[in-house]
Amino acid sequence: MGIGELDREAHVPEGRPSGTAASPRTLAEALRARGDDGLAALLRARPDLLGPVPNDLTQLATRAGTRASVVRALERLDRFSLQVAEALAVAPDPAPYAVLAGLFGGDRDAAGGEAAEIGAALPRAVALLREQALVWGEDDRLRLVRTARELLSPSPQHPSPTGLGPTVAEATAGMSPGRLQEIVAAAGLPSTHDPVSAVAALTALFTDRERMGGLLDTAPPEALSVLDRLVWGPPYGEVTAKPTPPVSWLRDRGLLLPVSPRTMVLPREVALHLRGGRAHRAPEPRAPELGVARAYRPQVVDGAAAGQAYAALATVEELLKSWDHGGPAVLRAGGLSVRDLKRTAAALDVPESVAAFWLELAYGAGLLASDGEADERYAPTPAYDDWLDQPPAERWARLVTAWLAATRTPGLVGGQDAKGRTLSALGPDLDRAAAPEVRHRVLGLLATLPPGTAADPESLLARLRWERPTRGTSTAGRPGAAPAAASPGTAGAGAEAGAAGPWASETRPPAPAVPPTAPRPAADLRERLARWVLGDAELLGITGRGALSTPARALLNLPLDGPAGPAAEGGGVEPEVAAERAAELLEPLLPEAVDHVLLQADLTAVAPGPLLRPLADALAVLADVESKGGATVYRFTPGSVRRALDTGRSASDLHAFLTAHARTPVPQPLAYLIDDVARKHGHLRIGAASAYVRCDDDALLGEILADRRSAALRLRRLAPTVLAAQADPASLLEGLRAMGYAPAAESAEGDVLVTRADAHRTPPRTAPAPVPDGPPVPDATLLTAAVRAIRAGDHAATAVRREPAVPVTTGGLPRTSAAETLATVQAAALTGSAVWIGYVNAEGAASQRVIAPVRVEGGFVTGYDHTADEVRTYPLHRITGVAELADEDA
Repeated sequence: MGIGELDREAHVPEGRPSGTAASPRTLAEALRARGDDGLAALLRARPDLLGPVPNDLTQLATRAGTRASVVRALERLDRFSLQVAEALAVAPDPAPYAVLAGLFGGDRDAAGGEAAEIGAALPRAVALLREQALVWGEDDRLRLVRTARELLSPSPQHPSPTGLGPTVAEATAGMSPGRLQEIVAAAGLPSTHDPVSAVAALTALFTDRERMGGLLDTAPPEALSVLDRLVWGPPYGEVTAKPTPPVSWLRDRGLLLPVSPRTMVLPREVALHLRGGRAHRAPEPRAPELGVARAYRPQVVDGAAAGQAYAALATVEELLKSWDHGGPAVLRAGGLSVRDLKRTAAALDVPESVAAFWLELAYGAGLLASDGEADERYAPTPAYDDWLDQPPAERWARLVTAWLAATRTPGLVGGQDAKGRTLSALGPDLDRAAAPEVRHRVLGLLATLPPGTAADPESLLARLRWERPTRGTSTAGRPGAAPAAASPGTAGAGAEAGAAGPWASETRPPAPAVPPTAPRPAADLRERLARWVLGDAELLGITGRGALSTPARALLNLPLDGPAGPAAEGGGVEPEVAAERAAELLEPLLPEAVDHVLLQADLTAVAPGPLLRPLADALAVLADVESKGGATVYRFTPGSVRRALDTGRSASDLHAFLTAHARTPVPQPLAYLIDDVARKHGHLRIGAASAYVRCDDDALLGEILADRRSAALRLRRLAPTVLAAQADPASLLEGLRAMGYAPAAESAEGDVLVTRADAHRTPPRTAPAPVPDGPPVPDATLLTAAVRAIRAGDHAATAVRREPAVPVTTGGLPRTSAAETLATVQAAALTGSAVWIGYVNAEGAASQRVIAPVRVEGGFVTGYDHTADEVRTYPLHRITGVAELADEDA
């Protein structure tokens, strides 16, 4: 059976992974022993290995060991699998499976419940590490890939999360032979003749439980206290110029070893003895259980979620409708100013953080963008009009689909970037590649609970931390990713590590301890993302009362009538199909649109439910929204009626509209209001001279001139029926309306200009593309083709060849004369055998291939290329040489 096959666990005796007799010597050999399914599993788990497709398994193994790829693979391990990798990093290389199990079980009784959990989880973790090519070798020789060992091994700059320090051999490197002999003698060991044997003797003492116990029995109690404070790490600490007697006792016997004149370290072997052989203080073989906050009937959850979904649609529509004439200006650096964000939040009656969410949601869905003009402003896009024409359920599905895939993070608005600049809504630097994954994981975990059940937020966050523990933390070993332990040779290093206290001078207080896995800003961001997801999902109606709704389950392609599996990622259904299914489930839950209003005598109209789109648009022009909720209240004012008349409607049109859509008679005050405004509307005409006012009633013009409020307009009479102004027509129109008049704008031909509120739109815009978090997961077709190509290339690279007449060159390509090359490929074409060729393409790239020639003519050879798995034609002059394959490979 292949070394990396996932079905190993099916043959595990007594909780251990099985092994074969011969252990591979290299990672490439381990990969070569896998089946095609094993290679496909590796490429699926680590898609970065496919860019581009490796030529053979040796290249695949080399790429799998590069630092960037290993870091990415470690970041995607769950906590226990990562703990297993960390244990292998501090274990001997190679390490038998029993040694690895001992680093988790230690000297404890194996009958405990925790030991049983570890015994069940350890084979699965080893199998996962093998699948991802982070561990290779059989059970008696488990090896962590070199790059992962370098990243996870303890060092002063990057302490291990295990809290262990260097080995005795590593800590004594560079120590003088005389000093080593002094330590050996103080530890009660016979002197040796060389440093190597001295180090071996100390290592043997520290790993012998009986002799080590005897040595520690002679230690002063204060010295044991020092060891107790260092045993779980950090193992580094600072010493004073004159160490205290307990520290001197430990130093003289090698239980503490110097790494600089002021810094000491606890050797790994000593720490493991004090820990009882355990690498981790608290192994976590099992994922934390999700706590239940409260359970509701699924119908209650769906109803609450549907109500919020409708409110979300109304909020986005209200936001974009308010920007129909053109929204706020775009900042020079991009984004929305703080003042405009506050205005938007006030208009929507929501906090600024929520307003930023709605802005980013509309922007991410392609409904909002900048217009690209010289005086650049934000405005709805043409896609917004198409979105308005869709049914409410489809509009909701479009918003949620865009939210799920978006990498822009509204929660960062108001914070600062790396250069101290404030992050603005709709501005740059808001993309976080991890956001879509966090959203899917949070919602996927909610789906593992029974329908109608709300998860406890803290337990959900704990589960996320277990599933992805290293995102931005020290475990991946990246520079600056974690607080450093004491750096040898630097002052105050022990204080950094938090370990100076055990032996510091009485006058120097101990420094506070800092956990070696303390979260850094990137890890904190991931947790904040999860918290934001919970709030955003409630705003969008994805969840109702904290529980996942049925339409959201369909959108995520999850089971509708029961809990999803723990690794629910969605099946193979296309997002468009899932969105269509979600819209179908949401539609009957949304309130049905009505086609009428109730008119009241106080100049208001009550919409008893959501209005049909044409009625809502027309009523929004004729009246102002006074209050929103289950029933929307509209108020008719002189300004709103004038606004309707400005669109080209007459008083009779407005009376007919109200009569057709009101379930109650039109109240007399409302009819009088319409007639009164219509009688005055258009009596004054505003046109462009700079601007002028025209009216057949010269007395009315005299009244305007006499009004003190018109002084700012700087009017003067040109004729009995014409006033000229130095203001522009728009300002003149606005000023006279503010004075209580109802002027109408007119064109150069004297016709009344009809204005429309929805005239301003941006040019066609595409929604912002999400920032990818690494290469996408390949589909089954790509995986099959990639595995076939890698296998073919490996066959060409490892095929056994007959000894060529001319020795192979250093570059690995066969070298034969043109005549010999022609003769060999012609013979192979006649016999149907395969040959090994060296080939240089037009770009000068050299490669080796195994081909089966079928035709040789015109200076070309045509044959089946085993490397490319297809029939190809090669120019003979580009073939460097040819060699026959051995009989078993021919």
